[in-house]
Amino acid sequence: MENFILTISFLLMGMGLRRLANFPRETSQALNLFAIYLSLPALVLLKVPQLHFSAEILVPVIMAWAMLAVSALIIIILGKILDWQREIIGVLLLLIPLGNTSFFGIPMVQAFFGESGIPYAVLYDQLGSFLALATYGAVVLALYGNGAKPTMRSVLSKVVSFPPFITLILALACRSLTFPPSLLALLNALAATLVPVVMVAVGFQLSLRLSPEVLKPLGAGLMIKLAVAPLIALLCCRLLGLGSLAAKVAVFEAGMPPMVSAGALAIMAGLSPRLTAALIGLGIVLSFLTLPLLARLL
Repeated sequence: MENFILTISFLLMGMGLRRLANFPRETSQALNLFAIYLSLPALVLLKVPQLHFSAEILVPVIMAWAMLAVSALIIIILGKILDWQREIIGVLLLLIPLGNTSFFGIPMVQAFFGESGIPYAVLYDQLGSFLALATYGAVVLALYGNGAKPTMRSVLSKVVSFPPFITLILALACRSLTFPPSLLALLNALAATLVPVVMVAVGFQLSLRLSPEVLKPLGAGLMIKLAVAPLIALLCCRLLGLGSLAAKVAVFEAGMPPMVSAGALAIMAGLSPRLTAALIGLGIVLSFLTLPLLARLL
């Protein structure tokens, strides 16, 4: 509970800083870049080598892709039944299957499951959500967006040049090595900045823009993302007898709000900016209610 309160406190600080003229509009972008290039890679280097290779480390990765498939299928069916516009379907296909499993997910996993849950959150994010954004996301943008069509080369370039993903490969390769104390001290200091930096950035860019025409797809999308998908994931784990920490973290990550990066891509592609902003903003706010409930079920 203490970690959860700290996480909310950082979020509120970010919202407060946004009201101060001394902080430019690009503040959240600068903070996100700091997290991408320093905080998150440091955390990956510290936590991933602690993983013990077994079948359970596959659970977060499989869960991420399974929930993507389930969510996308539900949205396609609802889109046909409710006769949603093409751009509405495109936004929902991009944002609902892809959760904010890194910037928001890792701090929340740390708050509810402690340090031991972080390696599984990293696997869910980097081998699940991030790869899905680069591949599945590229396909959705190509089919529904009006921007430049992604190519296989551009997709691969994004994957292999993403700092946390590079660090993940490095961390897996260095599992047998022992870092010197000075390097460990540096990594610990950088990793400790992840939660405050990321949550301040989330609070700084948090906005709620609701309009009548987006209320129905907004409600349906968030219901799938925050409730239906994690409950399906939980049911699957119960049926398969999976009760490990890896399974719990995977179910918890399945209930994260829509991914901010996916939202940025949707807006750049001209896919219903109002619905996109509402999904991200309201999704984060509501997740502070749904995630504690989900954690209790686990």
